[in-house]
Amino acid sequence: MAYHVPFIDPRSHYAKLKPEIDRAIIECLANGDLVNRHQLKDFEQHLAEFVGVKYAVGVNSGYHALLFALLGAGVGPGHEVITVAHTFVATVSAIVHCGAQPVLIDVGPDFNMDIDLIERAITPRTKALLPVHLNGRVCEMDKILALADKHGLAVIEDAAQALGATFDGNCAGSQGRAGCFSFYPFKVLGGFGDGGAITTNDPDLARMATLLRYNGEDRATGEYHYHGQTALLDNVQAAVLDVKLRHLPDWIAHRRRIAAAYHRGLSGITQLRIPQFDETRRKDIFQNYVIRTMVRDQLRAYLKEQGIETLVHWQKPMWEHEGLGLAVPDVPETRSICREVVSLPMSAETREVQVELIVAALRAFFSTQP
Repeated sequence: MAYHVPFIDPRSHYAKLKPEIDRAIIECLANGDLVNRHQLKDFEQHLAEFVGVKYAVGVNSGYHALLFALLGAGVGPGHEVITVAHTFVATVSAIVHCGAQPVLIDVGPDFNMDIDLIERAITPRTKALLPVHLNGRVCEMDKILALADKHGLAVIEDAAQALGATFDGNCAGSQGRAGCFSFYPFKVLGGFGDGGAITTNDPDLARMATLLRYNGEDRATGEYHYHGQTALLDNVQAAVLDVKLRHLPDWIAHRRRIAAAYHRGLSGITQLRIPQFDETRRKDIFQNYVIRTMVRDQLRAYLKEQGIETLVHWQKPMWEHEGLGLAVPDVPETRSICREVVSLPMSAETREVQVELIVAALRAFFSTQP
């Protein structure tokens, strides 16, 4: 169906940037710059500068960013990696495809890793911690890094939803051994197709990822160092992302204004929990604006009738998918989240007048609820 208020609006997004994006694409095609040319290198340099690290390695998905970062940190068979139960499946799949065992722990009310649960999950087999900066909010990295240092563990940041978010002034993806980003089209920095990147200050990890993404080959010498994969971020995507990266600070500021408008409009609805978290040490980018209610499914149906599109991340807990073969974890907060959360429209194209319509619809719905 056609929504009056779509969750995102990729056509409008492209229209605003059409001259810049078309010029970048045409330059690639006209010059035959299709694979591993200067557009990729330029984007990697600019991304590294934006995040505040020495290296960025472009790959073809957030999943491959996670996989190569874990492999670069030495994760392999016989190891365990601690991460959260409330995340996209790629976080866990990357651990499994390294030959390691994922250990799923619960999240706190801000949807991020519950720091108090980490240490009791550590065993002699634990090799790394993999915090997920969900919905554009960075985890408590100082405490995570302290625990990792205490136990000799690597920290790999899943920052797929948090490019530009900060904790104590440090960007997501800049504090661990490596940061992993996704450029899936719905992300705050999204490509015209899929893509991803690893950010790091570790030259050895950066080199290993650079080799792994191109079948294990050192392009300068022709020597194969690993059985790698075909996972290079292609030049056209890199060119498009480089254009968009220049606009990212403005888009983040816009998302924060939209979040503030939601805050003002939705405060005081007792049947609703909204993401009003302390930002004393953080700057959230609001990749998603996630609300919680016990009548989530009824609310979504009502909003759909009003022409308002919503999404749920993720309705079915990961361990309930039998094909994944995951143990059932003790994660009561994650279980509640899966029943209660719904994401409202949030993008660079979301307008405050649309927020007013959404707020009015939400207030009308909850006025009929006990």
